[in-house]
Amino acid sequence: MISPGRILCILAAVPLVATILLYFEPEAWPFVLGLDAVVVVLALGDLLTLPWRKQFRVRREFAHIATRGDKHAFTIVLENRSRRTFDVLVRDDQPPGLAEEGKPLAARLPAQSRNRIHYTLVPTQRGSFTLEWVWIQMQSRLGLWTKTLRLPANDSLRVFPALKQISRYALYARLNRMSLLGVRKSRRIQSDNEFERLRDYSPDDQYRSIDWRATSRRLKLTVRDFQSNQSQRVVFLIDCGRMMVNEHAGQSLLDGAFDAALTLAYIALSQHDEAGLLCFSDRILRWIPPGGGKQQLNRMVHAVHDVQPEWVESRYDQAFLHLQAHCRKRTLAILITNVIDDRNADQLKAHMINMVGKHLPLAVLLRDRELFQQVEGLGPVQADDSVANAPGTAAPTDREMFQAGAAADILCWRHQVLTDLRHAGVLTMDTYPQSLTAPLVNEYLRIKSQHLL
Repeated sequence: MISPGRILCILAAVPLVATILLYFEPEAWPFVLGLDAVVVVLALGDLLTLPWRKQFRVRREFAHIATRGDKHAFTIVLENRSRRTFDVLVRDDQPPGLAEEGKPLAARLPAQSRNRIHYTLVPTQRGSFTLEWVWIQMQSRLGLWTKTLRLPANDSLRVFPALKQISRYALYARLNRMSLLGVRKSRRIQSDNEFERLRDYSPDDQYRSIDWRATSRRLKLTVRDFQSNQSQRVVFLIDCGRMMVNEHAGQSLLDGAFDAALTLAYIALSQHDEAGLLCFSDRILRWIPPGGGKQQLNRMVHAVHDVQPEWVESRYDQAFLHLQAHCRKRTLAILITNVIDDRNADQLKAHMINMVGKHLPLAVLLRDRELFQQVEGLGPVQADDSVANAPGTAAPTDREMFQAGAAADILCWRHQVLTDLRHAGVLTMDTYPQSLTAPLVNEYLRIKSQHLL
């Protein structure tokens, strides 16, 4: 694409002003015609100095796997095969969801040489992205024209869920500081048969767990720790239907579900348990059978990196039938979803209650922050006229009151759904997706410590 530059527009304005003078001096038309000829000759001559696309080559150097929310480095290698030096503006291909459109990058391309341009971006969504083009913009020798070239550079980039959270949990686990992440230590109510370690006595330990020989050697009360049951199964059933499309701060409910599920899968695998994954909407999207080992987490991460929420009604029946057919052993089945209406709430209760006894079901309902803010933002004290009419306090409008009342009605119904599930023997959680990981890990540790699985 070729467009006139600012200098050419200014030059073209000179004959235009001179043409107006012909109204007062008609005899000056040769001078005006000469100005027009000069501008045209300069413009055409300068147009011939623009380079051809074949004189440039471009390629990218980058890691083809990125993590959502983390900086990712790119290097654009531009090759100038012409005999002229160019000052260019470079813009890389950035599909929607990969990053926000930034400013063009300025660079100088010496004649018959290469230049490396470095920049970073922060992927905002998971998925597979195709980078097809690199745009460069340059000026002609006199600066009268601007030319934009679209150079082919076909590459692919896969953006995985936020794995930085897993690294943080692993680091704090090694430092024995999991409490800084909101993870509480769960005291085992009884001991297993396999010895794990010796440690100092604490007031809530049972007397029978004291190792008297070690105590006499150390002159300090010492107790035996035993390993919890291993090779147990944890399967995540993640709803990818219409209930999970809502977003807050650029993160959907599904992103929060994947981040928490993968972090808990890492912890479960480090505890020598088996972890599996089932993503579903109106069909089965992904199925990773329960397994252990270091490669299992990689399989789960690769499976979910391009799964996006869909505007369809989720089929809970297909998901639970698939789980029943492929998991005969008792399993901790963690369903991460959301409920808004009676249709999916009835399906959720029917299938989760049906699992009680054979498996251990855990229903995790993600809160929609906008819905809860309708009630939390209004606050109960604002209903008092004395507070609402206080100086500097704006009284809620009728529209706000109606919205808060409708939201409160939905939340009361939601609370009743959770109560019905708990009375039927289903474990439940109700939290925001951004703060799901620590409560979910705490619940898993509590289940392990109390031998509920």
